[in-house]
Amino acid sequence: MSAATAPAGMPVLAPPPAEARPTDPNRTACFAVLADPDPGSLPRVLEFFAKRGLVPASVQARHFEAEECLHVDVQVRTLTRDESDYIARCLRAQPLVRQVLTSERHRALEADALSA
Repeated sequence: MSAATAPAGMPVLAPPPAEARPTDPNRTACFAVLADPDPGSLPRVLEFFAKRGLVPASVQARHFEAEECLHVDVQVRTLTRDESDYIARCLRAQPLVRQVLTSERHRALEADALSA
């Protein structure tokens, strides 16, 4: 049954709106997070991306028992600097997070490096 032929009183579903957030298609934001080795640390880190509908290009997590810490590296493509700075501030405010370092990669620079 199509939306045009939906019975009276039935909600008509519309397609989702187009992406409204600004993006930078050549930028990959990188987050290096040092957190307490707690079962809630990894979900709390990833929730900041999920809340924004972002799927990271890469996630790596390692528990270093000798250092008693969890290292989480997350890379997300197309984030603007403002958005990645905001996410980093939010991560730093989390109780289980000890440190957040950020960096970025640019696709144009990566292509230039390969051709050199």
